[in-house]
Amino acid sequence: MHFTQREQQALRNAGVDQDTIEAASDAVVEATDDAAAALEAFFDGRETVYSDMDIAHSSSEIQEHTVEYCDLFTHADDIRGYLRFDTWGVPVEGGRVLSEEKVELSLGPTVHGRVRFAADEDAL
Repeated sequence: MHFTQREQQALRNAGVDQDTIEAASDAVVEATDDAAAALEAFFDGRETVYSDMDIAHSSSEIQEHTVEYCDLFTHADDIRGYLRFDTWGVPVEGGRVLSEEKVELSLGPTVHGRVRFAADEDAL
């Protein structure tokens, strides 16, 4: 179940029945799965993406990346996984689709921030 025990109790105290709580939880899980699939699909088949990632020793506001793969998994409302570029990679700790041409990922250690990725530079 997506909701914690305290959240479930609060919902029941507010008059929400268990079947409705379970349906809402299932909807959250399904939306998270859909978002992860859409994020993976954004990177799948793209050799190059562009980002607004802040990279040391780069004077450019837009970075170019060669993508090897994006592998995500979900648990309740969490999206986690790994984004691999040609020479390095970074853990993914969340994300969302902004448009057909742009996504945003929360990246873990080494980056520690939210980064927008686009199919072309103009989309950023």
